[in-house]
Parts: sequence; structure tokens; C-alpha cells
Amino acid sequence: MSAPASALTVRIGDVERTLPTVRAGNLGRVPLVEFIGDPEFTNAAAQAMLPLIPEGTDILLTVVTNALPLTHELSDRSGLPYVCARKKRRTYMQAPLIQDVPSLSLGVAETLWLDGPHAERLRGKRVAIVQDVIASGGTAQALARFVVQSGGTVSGYLAAFRQGQPVMPVAALQNLPGRLP
Repeated sequence: MSAPASALTVRIGDVERTLPTVRAGNLGRVPLVEFIGDPEFTNAAAQAMLPLIPEGTDILLTVVTNALPLTHELSDRSGLPYVCARKKRRTYMQAPLIQDVPSLSLGVAETLWLDGPHAERLRGKRVAIVQDVIASGGTAQALARFVVQSGGTVSGYLAAFRQGQPVMPVAALQNLPGRLP
């Protein structure tokens, strides 16, 4: 069966997925990458991303939701620990750091929260920022500000997919089109 016209097929290693497209803010239609609930795709991406981790990285930083299973598998394979920022404040958070993220691509502003004890784990560390897809780079920049606020340094940015022209250099497995018909 062929993929519908509003889909895009990608391959990572031996794993192929047909990504549906969705409307996203001012971007029009974009491919929807889903790692949640797809361990085969997630594991293939994590394995392929291992060489993208910058040398000397001490810890990985990501954000919930879709990048979390990818980062977990990357952590498992690399032996590097990881920290995860959240999109909502949790009642148990202690002295959280807060970053607003104006998303130019999605047209929706978000707020990220990093629990104080998690921020402390970044102090003095070289931190690689991991995402599923980096488009404009707004979320990656907010994560980088967490690293700096915590006393760490950003060792690099990596993603399974790069879409468009992020404002920072991103090591990615593949490029996705910025928009589809």
C-alpha cells in the first residue's frame, strides 16, 4: 500500500516509518515524528544517534514528552545520565528554574520548568541537548539557558531530525522538509 500524499516516509537503519503530516502554526503541513509508543523506531534512532554525542559530554538534557523515550534509550546505550525539563510545574519541585519558549514555528508559547535538584546535576558538566526534532531552535535555546543558569556548558545540540534552519548547529540523523503541500 502506498503512503497518502500527506505523508512522508523516513528510514533509520532498517526501520522505516511513514510519518503523517499535520498543520502546525504558521508552518503549514509538517511531518509528525512520534517516538512515544514506538520502541522499534525509538531504539533505531537512539542507536544511530550515538556517534552524534559530542566528545566529552557528561550528561544529556531533554524536554518532555516525545524526546523523553529517545533520550532514555540514548542514555541507556551511551551510559550518560540525563535530566528532563517539564512543560508544567509540579508541586514537588524545589526552587525550579523557569524558561519561556516563544515557538515561532508552532505559534504557541510554552513555559519550561527544571527542578532545582535536577539543575544542580548540570553544574560543572558538559551538557548535550537532545530533542526529537529541532526546527527553529527555540526550545533548544531555552534548554541551553537552563544549562548556563545551572553552571554547566552546552557541549552540543543533537536531534533525530532537523527541520528548517535552526539558529544553532544541530547534529541530526536526517533533515525533514520545512513544510509540505
